[in-house]
Amino acid sequence: MHENKKVAFYTLGCKLNFSETSTISRTFKNEGFSKVEFTEKADIYVINTCSVTENADKRFKTIVKQAQKVNADAFVVAIGCYAQLKPEELADVDGVDLVLGATEKFKITDYLNDLTKNDMGEVHSCEIEEADFYVGSYSIGDRTRAFLKVQDGCDYKCTYCTIPLARGISRSDTLENVLQNAKDISEQNIKEIVLTGVNIGDYGKGEFGNKHHEHTFLDLVKALDEVEGIERLRISSIEPNLLKNETIDFVAQSHTFVPHFHIPLQSGSDELLKKMKRRYMSGLYVDRVTQIKRVMPNACIGVDVIVGFPGETDALFLETYNFLNELDISYLHVFTYSERDNTPAAEMENAVPLKVRKKRSKMLRGLSAKKRRAFYESQLGNTLEVLFEGENKEGYIHGFTENYVKVKMPWDPSYVNTLHQVCLSKIDEDGLVRFEFASEKVIA
Repeated sequence: MHENKKVAFYTLGCKLNFSETSTISRTFKNEGFSKVEFTEKADIYVINTCSVTENADKRFKTIVKQAQKVNADAFVVAIGCYAQLKPEELADVDGVDLVLGATEKFKITDYLNDLTKNDMGEVHSCEIEEADFYVGSYSIGDRTRAFLKVQDGCDYKCTYCTIPLARGISRSDTLENVLQNAKDISEQNIKEIVLTGVNIGDYGKGEFGNKHHEHTFLDLVKALDEVEGIERLRISSIEPNLLKNETIDFVAQSHTFVPHFHIPLQSGSDELLKKMKRRYMSGLYVDRVTQIKRVMPNACIGVDVIVGFPGETDALFLETYNFLNELDISYLHVFTYSERDNTPAAEMENAVPLKVRKKRSKMLRGLSAKKRRAFYESQLGNTLEVLFEGENKEGYIHGFTENYVKVKMPWDPSYVNTLHQVCLSKIDEDGLVRFEFASEKVIA
């Protein structure tokens, strides 16, 4: 039915969205569609939306316009978190034909009939309470690494966050299914798997098809470490209260899990952490970082932090700044707080002026650059393993060491998707690291 029809995808937001887009694109392929780049002419454009920041909301309209420029008659579908939270708003955007919610997006091809453009966007969106089943996904967009979804949804009630409204309750894939997906990925000569989810440390809760025994995140990590054919496993963002010392200790001696952690902090002030309804205080965060560095001195630690949360005075912001400055971490992801509908934080008093939010954000980005530089300098002289990526960027090939140092060398396609031992030698003007080959032996 869909022979010779072309589909293109655009993904906003997190690694989890990328893994789901990739899975949805395989559904299209099974139905006879051929996939093209978003910049090419297609019959259907699917936009996977995000609702974490205001910016992602605004970008949606721009992306719809881009699709219409290439093909004004194309059928435009919106899926993802923003589509679940504000379906009517997206349906009103000129050019949008179909909006699918959290459960409907995985059955997208069932909603495509004659692909005639609609005068008004059609909405199929469940109540979020109905998003109580699990759909496994993984992305294999580039040859080097894959994002493997192991968990979805969140039971936490952080006062600034819309994710539970957009993705529903915390639920996990079965261990058997995750391991099967990991094997499928390894058979495609992909060297690295990044574990992803909304709250992956919560893995095992609501493990579908396995009501009697719920596995823990540590069980998952241990089982994945046994999968043959995978060179590297990386844990993406994990809550500090769910990253247990046993997991840290296991990663330290694992063959495949790499010494790289991304741990959301959000604020260095206990007063603000309480207002945010986070499930830890700053002391626990220090304990986690200390434990990681004790067993893996060269580990890379990334941190999420929010600036401008309601009630963040200059003194409280400086508490966060100084906390991070003194902590042995490697880089920051800085989010400028933006009010989201239907969240308790949006109703809180003492909103921080936008100008102040931006200034604080700039200060923390500066601190992040300083931290990354210091971390890279601490790695000079070390022999590490680099996985080279597939893109030619201005005549250079880039790669990442196991502990997430970004390196570069003049472009050579024969190095794409290969692992090499290298000795880090110096930091270039652009902040990336140069190296000498420790040996010409290709590891894989």
